[in-house]
Amino acid sequence: MLIGSSGDAETSAVQAAADAWGAETGNTVEVIAASDLNQQLGQGFSGNNPPDLFYMGWDQFQTYASNGYLEPYADSLSNADQFYPALKDAFTYDGKFYCAPKDFSTLGLIINTDMWAAAGLTDADIPTDWDGLTAAATKLTTADTVGLSFGQEYARIGVFMNQAGGKLVDGDSITASSQGNVDGLKYVQSLISAGVLKFPPQLEAGWGGEAFGLGKAAMVIEGPWINGALKNDYPDVKYVAAELPAGPGGSSTFTFSNCWGIPVGSPTLDVTKSLVEYLTTDEQQLAFSEAFGVIPSTESGAAAYAEKFPENASFVAGNDYAVSPVAFAGASAVLGDFNASLEGLATADAATLLDALQGNLEAAYTKANG
Repeated sequence: MLIGSSGDAETSAVQAAADAWGAETGNTVEVIAASDLNQQLGQGFSGNNPPDLFYMGWDQFQTYASNGYLEPYADSLSNADQFYPALKDAFTYDGKFYCAPKDFSTLGLIINTDMWAAAGLTDADIPTDWDGLTAAATKLTTADTVGLSFGQEYARIGVFMNQAGGKLVDGDSITASSQGNVDGLKYVQSLISAGVLKFPPQLEAGWGGEAFGLGKAAMVIEGPWINGALKNDYPDVKYVAAELPAGPGGSSTFTFSNCWGIPVGSPTLDVTKSLVEYLTTDEQQLAFSEAFGVIPSTESGAAAYAEKFPENASFVAGNDYAVSPVAFAGASAVLGDFNASLEGLATADAATLLDALQGNLEAAYTKANG
């Protein structure tokens, strides 16, 4: 089993689960924590020696599935109908549910409660729409702290495009230059021009969690992984996590996940599927939640997680309307170029940025589906 581990806690938890399954079934599982998962997985396939089971990221799934590298086994699992629909969609290609989602994370609004109270804000002011977000960010902005921060990338800014009713792909059509996407970018630009949004590098921080922990941002948009970072590095910071405010097009957030990938034609397919079923039970997924913070990928497991970790309930609630970022084969390179163009967002023409994205995505989509 090849995994991309977040640290010793995750590696130890996965090994313990594999050992427990092995004790029940008489099998042995070697868990390898990759130093570079994408590179090592690619080398395994190119050398015709892929691992029997591996983490398959949402951003790489379409590429691997379209190239015929993955076994489409997930529909045959006994718990196939228990996974969140959005997660099943993320790991479905050409109408086939390929691989079982192992867990998920969504984006939420992380609020520094001490700064919130100091600004005279109450629970009633927690923003539920863009007007509320602008108002809160404005009140929270001081000479030393900006009201809002998040990564200057599609994986964060894209939620505003979606909340404005935009999509990058609608069915078989590329719709990056749609008015909803333009409106989403323009709203982000309005926050920048008002001085209530700054990106982490402007705050001498590597990511939103660091800007938040240092007290340079009163609110950030991040996922539940921020909990561990704050606990380890900034244990005195008090905060709450809320759902992202809705835009004029409705509520939206991104969901990020890995699935349990099995190589096509695997000689260990049946026994590996048994291991996947074990790893995706609610009980085992909740054990992983306890160990390293992920949210179970089944609806029942996530509900139990929300009860057990009420401080993270908003991340679970967000999955009811979450979508996966665009990830068809070839899209990652195009979105990398789009991220580079977003560095000039403050003064750029939103429609021009999206026209360029439209053309590049169309070319990549044609290549992927041609």
